Amino acid sequence: MVTFVNLLVRSDDLDHEAFLERWQGDHIELAKRLPGLERYATSVPTSPEYASYDGIVQLQFPDHETLSDAFDSEIGQEVQEDAATFIDMDESETLIVDETVHLNDADTESDDDR
Repeated sequence: MVTFVNLLVRSDDLDHEAFLERWQGDHIELAKRLPGLERYATSVPTSPEYASYDGIVQLQFPDHETLSDAFDSEIGQEVQEDAATFIDMDESETLIVDETVHLNDADTESDDDR
């Protein structure tokens, strides 16, 4: 599993709320169509006025080739063009990471099972 992590900074012309409306509305619906995408998660800071980023997106793919192919696809190009309309791409950070799960609560016994 490979994860594309993007630490998002909004465009200067948007306040945080307008950014969230744009990002978590039409853009998510577009990005969910990326070929090979297996998991899509977003996180929003609880105190955005104190945060360096306006949000975090995590897109998971089965491998690096599938991730690369997704962003090279026609829909991948659309996603990137759309993102550039509300995200400051120069200020945002991107990481491609391999995930290691150290605890998955769903895999552990609940107190009721003991």
